[in-house]
Amino acid sequence: MISPVGHPGLSAWSDESFQEKDSAGFYIIAAAVIEPQMLDAAREAMLAQRGRRTTAKAHWTEMDQRERKQAAKTVARLGGVHVVAVGSPVPRRKQERARSKCLTQLVAQLHSFGVAQLFMEAREPQLNQRDIRTVQSARFLLPKGISFRIEHVFGRDEPLLWVADVVAGACRAHQLGENEYWAELANVVAEFDVKTD
Repeated sequence: MISPVGHPGLSAWSDESFQEKDSAGFYIIAAAVIEPQMLDAAREAMLAQRGRRTTAKAHWTEMDQRERKQAAKTVARLGGVHVVAVGSPVPRRKQERARSKCLTQLVAQLHSFGVAQLFMEAREPQLNQRDIRTVQSARFLLPKGISFRIEHVFGRDEPLLWVADVVAGACRAHQLGENEYWAELANVVAEFDVKTD
């Protein structure tokens, strides 16, 4: 596992999952931090998770139970660390507010692991800009002079985002009481809570 501080200049790849509910909703942003020498192997491993899906990305919501269990095991074998922000509560129509709060705290946590660049899955242009503004503001939480960059990439183009998709999906299942996938990832996850109200 990557230790906090000591690997400056690492990159992270992130994806999210959420559950809106009046009192018990939550928002998850998972960021995969993988050692540079393992990046190509991680891409190949995630491409193999597509199974019969040869033209699209491997996506947690499209996997059956067996595929999810295998994906969680695969991610656990990649090593590195996966930093997960779990924000709550998330009332209906408040997911962007929760995302911003989770992303702000995630930047600080990633910095402690030596991450200097975060790749996020691209959404609509105005939503991407909102993420950029959030990260710009979050940099004020970091020591003076520290550089932290964000870049949006399309999920179909970067299998490393699929690592974070698996972690976020397993975390969502765990939050809903389904623990078998999360148990596979316990040794490679650093999870923290974010108050979003």
